[in-house]
Amino acid sequence: MAGVAGGTNPIQVIDDNPMSFRQWVVIVLMILLNALDGFDVLSSAFAAPGISEEWGIPRSELGIVLSAELVGMGFGSLILGGVADKIGRKPAMLICLVVMAIGMYMAHAATGVSELTIWRLITGLGIGGMLAATNAVTAETSNKKNRSLAMALYVIGYPLGGVIGGFAAQSWLLVDYDWRAVFLFGAIVTAVMIPLVMLLVPETPAYYAARRPAGALEKINKSLRALQQPEIAELPPVPEQAAKPKVTDILSNPRLRPVTLLLAFGYMFHTLTFYFILKFAVQIVHDAGFTQPEAASTLTVANIGGAVGGAIFGFALKKWDIKGPTIVAAVLGSVAVAAFGMGSGTLWGWRIAAFLTMFFLNAAIVGYYAAFARGFPAYARATGTGFVLGVGRAGAAGSPIIAGFLFTALGNEQLLTVSIIMSLGAIIGAGLLWLLPMRDADADLGISTAEAAR
Repeated sequence: MAGVAGGTNPIQVIDDNPMSFRQWVVIVLMILLNALDGFDVLSSAFAAPGISEEWGIPRSELGIVLSAELVGMGFGSLILGGVADKIGRKPAMLICLVVMAIGMYMAHAATGVSELTIWRLITGLGIGGMLAATNAVTAETSNKKNRSLAMALYVIGYPLGGVIGGFAAQSWLLVDYDWRAVFLFGAIVTAVMIPLVMLLVPETPAYYAARRPAGALEKINKSLRALQQPEIAELPPVPEQAAKPKVTDILSNPRLRPVTLLLAFGYMFHTLTFYFILKFAVQIVHDAGFTQPEAASTLTVANIGGAVGGAIFGFALKKWDIKGPTIVAAVLGSVAVAAFGMGSGTLWGWRIAAFLTMFFLNAAIVGYYAAFARGFPAYARATGTGFVLGVGRAGAAGSPIIAGFLFTALGNEQLLTVSIIMSLGAIIGAGLLWLLPMRDADADLGISTAEAAR
């Protein structure tokens, strides 16, 4: 493929050349992997009414079950996100897929709340690591012109997985089978993705350029060839000390520390609001008098809203910068969540309310992910993103637990009060995002160790 030579810098080769067909194939696979993550996370929400009825558990205990994989995602982002920077994005993704497939399969065979909670926690470990690795691959495989669009398409894969899984649940799995079929379906689809990643996803040139393994030049050029991009003649200069992808290095760097902390806690508060709808909508609508498939359809429509909102927002980012539009989307999402708490007497009323919440809240998630891609240099992108996602999962994991105990303390009929309280997270997150300094941390190979030491 003809293209603009990048000198000795493979990141510049990717940044400056038009994206090839093979690059878009990788982006599509990252979208599908994010969709898989989305379905795996939401599978417990689809199964929630069946679990609650079979085992007779209250909303407070159900909230703990629903939060299990989100707790696992937090640890997975922190632990396995760093693995992606150490051994490579591709090996990390394959490890995560195996963990997810085992966790989903064993969840379908669970015989009690404790056993199910443990396997959901293990599934979450794989999902958290997968999110960090796929985020890095998307950023490092796309060029500068299309990176914001690629990140937006990647992010809408998450609700897309909820849409596909929702249709499967409401029209087939929960109709012909019980809640266990939802987890088994997820295990099978997860296993199918393993050979696809092995065959179609090369390691990123940015990873090899940052880590400098033996035969780095040959490996970089092999990746560039696989992505149909020009090769480089020699390796770029190496800093005197290679930067180490550790969270402590990021937090000790005066340029990265404020970005990292503001993104981490802003995202954490936003997910507190985001996962309230995703985790409790099905149970709320079912308790309002609708069947399990009807209640599941509400979450399907919510994820359609998330996909549409994320797609529109992604195109908007090609025209406007990240911060302002993300803040607006988060505030509107908060208002929509409070409005959801007003309830509805019709199924379509619930569906429309859920659609609007995810339309705005997921649009803001697109903005956050675009900020992740811009805020961290290549050498620490997966580690930095993993840390931010890990802290963010504290909000995600806490969301169903907090909401469950609020319902128990205030009463299930106090939906409006609970919804208003849970909507405040997105407002706080928007405030922290307003304080965020936006810049491109990956203008070259990243912030050097010498800079980090200053």
